[in-house]
Amino acid sequence: MPAQPSNSILTRATLLARLENLQDQASWQEFFDIYWKLIYGVARQAGMADVEAQDVVQETMVSAARHMPTFKYDPAIGSFKGWLLKMTRWRILDQLRKRGPLSRHHKRSGGSRTATGTDTIEAVPDPASVSLDEFWETEWQTNLLEAAMDQVKRRLDPQKYQVFDCYVNKGWAAPKVAAAFGVPIDQVYVAKHRITQLVKDAVARLEKELT
Repeated sequence: MPAQPSNSILTRATLLARLENLQDQASWQEFFDIYWKLIYGVARQAGMADVEAQDVVQETMVSAARHMPTFKYDPAIGSFKGWLLKMTRWRILDQLRKRGPLSRHHKRSGGSRTATGTDTIEAVPDPASVSLDEFWETEWQTNLLEAAMDQVKRRLDPQKYQVFDCYVNKGWAAPKVAAAFGVPIDQVYVAKHRITQLVKDAVARLEKELT
């Protein structure tokens, strides 16, 4: 798989508009970097092997490219997030169909079974199941928070963010943080309060931009 993707899985209408131009390689690379990990994760959650999940990513991207020139962003009709999940599910079903003859052969011959005695093909989650919806939503929200953190981090003095990061994210004790950065301990508490609020504001702002 490619290198570490962007933290954000948000798609703004401006990016979708740029994707109408299939020759805009920079925008398509941005789109891939944002979404491949989410698609790969939901494919794995659906029971796909690594290679199959990579195929789901590639085929979903190809399908998106085919549809994007005529895709019209309209939040009143439906979310891009839901549309992309639907396309991902279709590609997962394609992978399950490719397994078909081999899976039937295994079932006729006794097949491999899970620890609970269930045939492996039967152990694969239904791509239309609620669990995949929940996984997709959880991953989306996780990356939404990461996107908000990334925005806030870029706007702050590096040391202030490091104070916050060590105290809140890394779990250092406040005296240790204060000593490490040579600041009064009250500044550690202030950094936590102010940056936490900035992150909350960024999350709220980004939620309005979710498509």
